[in-house]
Amino acid sequence: MGKTADSFERLLNIVKRLRAPDGCPWDLEQTPRSLRGNLIEEVYECVEALDEDDPAHIREELGDLFLLACMVSYMHEQAASFSVSDVLEGICDKLVRRHPHVFGGAEAKNSAEVLKNWERIKVEQEGRGLKDSVLDEVSRALPPLDRAFKLQKKAAKTGFDWPDADGAFAKIEEELGEVREARAESGSRPRDLEAELGDLLFSVVNLCRFFKIEPSTALQGANAKFTRRFKYVEKRMKEAGLDMESGNLEAMDQLWNMAKKEEGGAAGVNC
Repeated sequence: MGKTADSFERLLNIVKRLRAPDGCPWDLEQTPRSLRGNLIEEVYECVEALDEDDPAHIREELGDLFLLACMVSYMHEQAASFSVSDVLEGICDKLVRRHPHVFGGAEAKNSAEVLKNWERIKVEQEGRGLKDSVLDEVSRALPPLDRAFKLQKKAAKTGFDWPDADGAFAKIEEELGEVREARAESGSRPRDLEAELGDLLFSVVNLCRFFKIEPSTALQGANAKFTRRFKYVEKRMKEAGLDMESGNLEAMDQLWNMAKKEEGGAAGVNC
């Protein structure tokens, strides 16, 4: 613990120096609100590093998250809202309070019982059951994909859920049909198509939940895969002296399938 405490103290002292009157102009201009985007970006970069399973990259990205958490905490300390110590003590107290099966005399034989106790403690000890709806516990500041996932998880805990994944599959098929219908009528009611596409995305997120897959993580993987394969197509098209344009779509599609084959994926159009 000595080395860890020393390392954290060093980080905090660096943050204090950066925020001192004669510190870094950029850091002095920042506020908790201005760093919101940085926090979101760094979280996703950390997730990417975890997907890559690259320890050096993971260590770097976790460091960036520690920095931002420390920076925002110290900003509030400067404003006399609360201290960095308050933040650390608060999470320590919460962890002990919500794990009575570890730090107290309660029992929890499996993760389901742990989560049940967790929710009970939030209501009985922390007074968090006073909201009008369980869905009000889900932050509105979350990115839409993540918020959809958490809204569905909250609803499922009340029993409002399909009995199995078949219901989720059927819902996707239903919503896809409604998208097709809305598309046919989109000339007069374009907002209907937007609404139906939203419902379809929401249904796909629900299917992710059934298989315990984080939708943002899955989409991030798909983004990386698309980027990797598209760059392959660009490179090969350039080598062949061909332009990236719709008139060369057949050649691009062939190269796309080659990229998939080299990665071990099944051939086919698009992803």
